[in-house]
Amino acid sequence: MKAQRRPNGGFDLAQAPSHLIRRCQQYYGDLYAQEPGARDLTTQQFTVLAALEHNEGVSQTALVEMTGIDRSTLAEMARRMVEKGLLSRERTEEDQRANAVAISANGRKALRSARLAAERAERALLDALPASERAKFIKALATIASAADTHAMNGGAKSRAKSGRRRRG
Repeated sequence: MKAQRRPNGGFDLAQAPSHLIRRCQQYYGDLYAQEPGARDLTTQQFTVLAALEHNEGVSQTALVEMTGIDRSTLAEMARRMVEKGLLSRERTEEDQRANAVAISANGRKALRSARLAAERAERALLDALPASERAKFIKALATIASAADTHAMNGGAKSRAKSGRRRRG
């Protein structure tokens, strides 16, 4: 995008989608953290519990795919959430190397409380937009997220390396 470059050749963060998405994520995190029901769960823990709510006993690999949280981060999060009593985790019968994850009763209680906090924070986030633009904004984000899913399913960065292009240096 040429709009990201300033006339002097500098990078214009105010026009960079990657920077703006990160700023929006930070803003949402701040809004969520200010909500009373958010004190028990981080936004990522909320995401994990929300994904598990209707997918009891899925593998951690499936949970990575559902949430977009990277494998090592999710494994560490799951360990801490098991310690806090929010999740249960056990080896699957099909593959003793894989873990099946489920929400505990404490996890469901924390999810109910945090859901209200998340809903209020999302409303506050969208309040920055005119009401007529909110649905289009969410649709655009969903389109980008879908592209990310497709990219991941096709091997992500690995697919570029296989295309035969080489870096010269």
